[in-house]
Amino acid sequence: MEGNNAIGSTAQSASVPASSPCGGGTLGRHLARRLVQIGVKDVFSVPGDFNLTLLDHLIAEPELNLIGCCNELNAGYAADGYARAKGVGACVVTFTVGGLSVLNAIAGAYSENLPVICIVGGPNSNDYGTNRILHHTIGLPDFSQELRCFQTVTCSQAVVNNLDDAHELIDTAISTALKESKPVYISIGCNLPGIAHPTFAREPVPFYLAPKVSNQLGLEAAVEAAAEFLNKSVKPVIVGGPKVRVAKAQKAFVELADACGYPLAVMPSGKGLVPEHHPSFIGTYWGAVSSSFCGEIVESADAYVFVGPIFNDYSSVGYSLLIKKEKLIVVEPNRVTIGNGPSFGWVFMTDFLSALAKKLKKNTTALENHHRIYVPPGVALKREKDELLRVNILFKHIQEMLSGNTAVIAETGDSWFNCQKLNLPENCGFEFQMQYGSIGWSVGATLGYAQAAKDKRIIACIGDGSFQVTAQDISTMIRCAQKNIIFLINNGGYTIEVEIHDGPYNVIKNWDYTGLVNAIHNGEGKCWTAKVKTEEDLTEAIATATSTHKDSLCFIEVFVHKDDTSKELLEWGSRVSAANCRPPNPQ
Repeated sequence: MEGNNAIGSTAQSASVPASSPCGGGTLGRHLARRLVQIGVKDVFSVPGDFNLTLLDHLIAEPELNLIGCCNELNAGYAADGYARAKGVGACVVTFTVGGLSVLNAIAGAYSENLPVICIVGGPNSNDYGTNRILHHTIGLPDFSQELRCFQTVTCSQAVVNNLDDAHELIDTAISTALKESKPVYISIGCNLPGIAHPTFAREPVPFYLAPKVSNQLGLEAAVEAAAEFLNKSVKPVIVGGPKVRVAKAQKAFVELADACGYPLAVMPSGKGLVPEHHPSFIGTYWGAVSSSFCGEIVESADAYVFVGPIFNDYSSVGYSLLIKKEKLIVVEPNRVTIGNGPSFGWVFMTDFLSALAKKLKKNTTALENHHRIYVPPGVALKREKDELLRVNILFKHIQEMLSGNTAVIAETGDSWFNCQKLNLPENCGFEFQMQYGSIGWSVGATLGYAQAAKDKRIIACIGDGSFQVTAQDISTMIRCAQKNIIFLINNGGYTIEVEIHDGPYNVIKNWDYTGLVNAIHNGEGKCWTAKVKTEEDLTEAIATATSTHKDSLCFIEVFVHKDDTSKELLEWGSRVSAANCRPPNPQ
């Protein structure tokens, strides 16, 4: 995806055929070909009577793989994970009961700026406007309820109940998803996918999405103002955020870092987008729970460039960042704002970063300060004999598993904080859902990411509470012959919520998690499970998962004490709790 502003725009060597070789030029085939053209090879689905004919046409496309999921929520999460690895994802569900079930996952994709094509099999086109009541609805003749729900969590919506404008509606929605990097909603009448129509007679011409070009005068003014601001500073820093992905600006970001010599940090939600093997990298900036010596360098700087940030209550640790606006340059995907001064619109991140790199004087003052004060992390205390495995020991061993052939998926919870401390080797993937923070996201996301990134082995760190929400699609991973390694961290509850506000509702019913996965496995496919209670157990389990069972789905249930958390979670939880408990402002 890096540097590619036109998904599916590659010219084909052969001319576009005058008519489709099979299917008689149908809506179903057009949609299938469009998905293939934009880079979707796997579609996550749950069948329902309104989408069955459409699914037939998707299955008929030889370059498309239809993956049946256990429920719509997981299908949506899988499309989210797939989009993170591939640049775009797709899911297919049925009308209303399926649509409203997948809605939560689509909202998450919207919050994370992921282009997901959400396709719904809709009512028969003849039923619109008839005052009929259909099944799978809330019992009213108005079929727009689902559409209205999706309007707030997608950037474009298309209700296809007429073949005459179906081609235009579908292409507009899909191209909008790619341009905006947001999900879209497409509802297709259940009687339409197999009907031939002249607009579908030809193989669809690949999209050409014109690259966004900055306003040249605005770009020059923004670069001049930023360079003046930074070149007179003493110890500036750069911090990368999550919107570097949507702007496709990873290369430009590194170009700037190489040129200026400033320390390079990453916001927690941007981890994986910034190269941690870069010589200027100093860690994660997350306010009071930053990497050691990173927060001090960032907050003591006299100028900071935040590239693609999202400042919310979680990333700001309950609004407690010590960042001063007058020292701040914010680079958005299409705008640059400098301190309390000017703001420049229609200036795109990649253009700005590349141009700024040529104007900055090299300044390594803050980086040298970091080198002077930095002390390497300590070694975990020697364990007692037969002591229950400690979380910091677990993640020490996970660190040793990482390479450019792995990717880490971190579930909402203490895994956020423990995985932030992992040092990512070059080309090692990393994903988590910080903005939306939906527990259970990681199971479906692991399924989707693994399906898209078949050259990597996925290491997923999932808490027991989160796993209980979406556990079923371990089944789909086995069916797809995935070789993920899942660490199920069993501490008996919702630990992240305990540290924000404790109560009996944070204690969950314990499951025999390996027993559940063995039951799902049921002797079909490759799956291996293990229970781990000590460091010796863990060492043995990892050795088995990476050798004897390197081609299997490996599920390792890790038992830890319920109060064994990262120190960062303790600090973060108390600050977020304080932000949540602010009294009403006086009226």
